[in-house]
Amino acid sequence: MININNLSFSYVKGNELLKDINLNIPSGVYLSILGENGSCKSTLIKLILNLLKPDSGNIEISSKRISYVPQKLDNFNSEFPLTVKELLTSHSRALGIKDHKIIDSALNQVNMNKFKNSLIGNLSGGQQQRVFIARALIGDPDLIILDEPSTGVDEKSQKEIYPLLKQLNNDLGKTIISVEHNTKIAIKYSTHILKIENGKMNLYTTNNFINHLKDDGPLSGIV
Repeated sequence: MININNLSFSYVKGNELLKDINLNIPSGVYLSILGENGSCKSTLIKLILNLLKPDSGNIEISSKRISYVPQKLDNFNSEFPLTVKELLTSHSRALGIKDHKIIDSALNQVNMNKFKNSLIGNLSGGQQQRVFIARALIGDPDLIILDEPSTGVDEKSQKEIYPLLKQLNNDLGKTIISVEHNTKIAIKYSTHILKIENGKMNLYTTNNFINHLKDDGPLSGIV
């Protein structure tokens, strides 16, 4: 469960981007965050991850183990001759985990074990994203947060990544929070949708969100 209480945030003092936000996100959901560019989607998840500090208010998180899949890993160079296994081993050591079976298990969950000795730079964008999700699974997180996982990924790879996230939610009970720009994908895979607009946030079940869109106009090409 994530409780956001009376939260306000600004990058520049006096110019609030988020104001008096109150929000309760249940555990066990697959939540997609939708909004226009500049609507603070990524800002919200950075606040949840404590990478940014609110001007006022607070965020309470019941999950103890949280993993984050950013659009781009810090200090990651895909041209550096690093294998999949080496990347995951480095991360597991940082977490104090020495059991290599955990790495194999994470790669199996994303169907990438056969690529564990491959160089990261030789993988497709979709394969790299699955490796980064495997990296996030090390440590057995309760909550996985992703920032636009389809960025730089072709449509074929998207059809592999999103069912994988849905499976992690359905079969393993992982709470998934994903920033999205594609409404159609959000509707297809999410249990809940958070719509950010003009600094305000509205949380819907996916069915209620579809009904909300119907009230606003035609849905051709969306559902």
